[in-house]
Amino acid sequence: MKVVGLITEYNPFHNGHSYHIQKAREITGADYCIVIMSGHYVQRGEPACMDKYLRANIALLSGADLVLELPVPFATGSAEYFAAGAVSVLDKLGVVDFLCFGSESGNLPLISSVASIFSREPEPFSGLVKQFLADGSSYPAARTKALIRYLTEYAPSDGESLPVDQIQSLISAPNNILGIEYVKALDRRHSSIRPVTIRRTTDYLSKSLSLPFCSSTAIRHTFQSGTSGTQPITQSLKTVRSFVPREAYSVMSENFNSRLPIFADDFSSMLLYKLLSARYDDLTDYLDVSPDLENRIKKQLTEISSFTGFIDAVKCRQYTRTRISRALLHILLDIKVEDMIRYRENDYVSYARMLGFKKSASALLKAIKRNSSVPLITKMADAEGQLDSVSSNMLSQEGFASNLYQSVVYNKYGCRMKNEYTYGIIKL
Repeated sequence: MKVVGLITEYNPFHNGHSYHIQKAREITGADYCIVIMSGHYVQRGEPACMDKYLRANIALLSGADLVLELPVPFATGSAEYFAAGAVSVLDKLGVVDFLCFGSESGNLPLISSVASIFSREPEPFSGLVKQFLADGSSYPAARTKALIRYLTEYAPSDGESLPVDQIQSLISAPNNILGIEYVKALDRRHSSIRPVTIRRTTDYLSKSLSLPFCSSTAIRHTFQSGTSGTQPITQSLKTVRSFVPREAYSVMSENFNSRLPIFADDFSSMLLYKLLSARYDDLTDYLDVSPDLENRIKKQLTEISSFTGFIDAVKCRQYTRTRISRALLHILLDIKVEDMIRYRENDYVSYARMLGFKKSASALLKAIKRNSSVPLITKMADAEGQLDSVSSNMLSQEGFASNLYQSVVYNKYGCRMKNEYTYGIIKL
């Protein structure tokens, strides 16, 4: 039995994702495909435009055999935490042979070489990172500068010479960055899982719909245009029909304007309440909130008109929109630095929560139960007796975050979703 793992968000699912599943199976010869998917919130620091159950259903309809949830602290974390959390789940299942990811580069040897440097942190690379941090650079910027300096001045002497002219583009593209973090996480775990990459040809951030593949950003932008009155809301769904698989479109159309789409600004009043309640608290307790960012947030409290409007008010050259959005989401969801420290010390994710599976994948489930070093959670109510206190806290955070998302869906559309304890596993 060969198994390939994919780390995904599907926000929302489109033709490129279908191609990814198909190509991953083809390249690896896999019999089964396991998807680790973000839940109700994604790595950009935003709510998913469709809830996790709809997205899991679409993934199964489109070629996945098993969909597992990436816990919210990692799903909304930096690229490093996102990758480390997801890889830890795949590795602990004990059945995954390959991890297949998309990258703008498509150059696995180059990705692996950079990942090795980031993983081992050789001297003087680590010293250069500290130097650039002391000079005021953010960590990603400091690491980029340190890598280029290291490759230029030091690497040739120890046999790690890399084409420096390719490095800048490699580590500035979002899927390359995630790919490097995936390989780094595998390396640090001494995992037997083999990385495989597929070259991504579309712009991750493009807002333009174009065949054969477009970005999820473009589809969300189209949905946003519909809800803002730029075009009729039903027309915005019809506009994306050619860019998503038939099964995905069927699920979207069945639930459109009654359960989706959801946007960050739907959480505006909740964010305002949370920030005003915490205005005298130390916001640096929350993940991704630096002292300087805390000051900017508190100074702009009276400027909150919407979630995205507040990001615009806080934004500066030092902090990207994604970094600010992620920090605000961590405040809203009560995800703190101390939580991530405990999770990291507890080897990241110590359970695998199932969202859905295909009945034809029974052999895969049996293999996981035989080989997995972590429990496979099928019911929230049964989880407590299977988890340690740290993992129980992580699952509790998931429950709170999901309840918040479900309340927004109800307030926006009047659709009352089942809670985490009553929503059953999707079986196809």
